[in-house]
Amino acid sequence: MSSKIRKDDMVIVLAGKDKGRSGRVIAVLPKENRVVVEGVNLVKRHTKPDVAHPQGGVVSKEAPLHISNVAVRDPKTGKATRVGFKMTGEGDSRRKVRVAKGSGVEIDV
Repeated sequence: MSSKIRKDDMVIVLAGKDKGRSGRVIAVLPKENRVVVEGVNLVKRHTKPDVAHPQGGVVSKEAPLHISNVAVRDPKTGKATRVGFKMTGEGDSRRKVRVAKGSGVEIDV
């Protein structure tokens, strides 16, 4: 089964402290039904010094959101939309693509 939300999709947050904000999906965690969105749901973490942060200290990073709290952004209207699937092409070149339910525009380009 194809996933309705994938890495690098533009999504809009529907619920929670960041409701209304949008960003690009950095990671999808299918076993936990969660997604990590760039610049959304930031949390502070105390870290020990390491190669990436030689000084250590308090670092801001994105925390996962439940997948039900985000929706794909419609490429045509810019609003949140549901995702459907459609078969395109003929014969052996047929493939399954994601489609925005609101405008009917293909999301996979």
